[in-house]
Amino acid sequence: MKLLKLALLVIAIMAVTLGATFYFLKTSGMLGAPADSAEVVEAKPPAKPIFLPLDPFTVTLRDNHTSRILYVEITLRVDDEASREHLREYMPEVRNRVISELTKNTPSYVQGNEGRNQLAADIVASLTQPYFPNPNQPKISNVLFTAFVIQ
Repeated sequence: MKLLKLALLVIAIMAVTLGATFYFLKTSGMLGAPADSAEVVEAKPPAKPIFLPLDPFTVTLRDNHTSRILYVEITLRVDDEASREHLREYMPEVRNRVISELTKNTPSYVQGNEGRNQLAADIVASLTQPYFPNPNQPKISNVLFTAFVIQ
């Protein structure tokens, strides 16, 4: 009789232990089921990048004793379609702002990585300013130099 009670006690402890383990694994998501059905979020495919290529620029860069020609092709990466359309609408002003930023530099400065990175940051800062009379600002995430030649 004692042996039967001991066997039933051991079986009950094993059943409780297995049940608790299964419950923990199921709620934690380790068995492939989500931890909470409210937390299930379908993975969305990454958004496609939105680019706006600008026509090439050719400007003169002046140094102390010389002047050199900079030929550059720029593509803007924007955050949304509204920003791309906004920049297209104001393209003459966009090009003027880019030319102003390009000509502020010396040839030796923009030839280095630090100079090009700063130039890209300056172009973003200039292009994200409001365009009169529209108070909206385009959202530009990156300036990509697709051609960069100094002669």
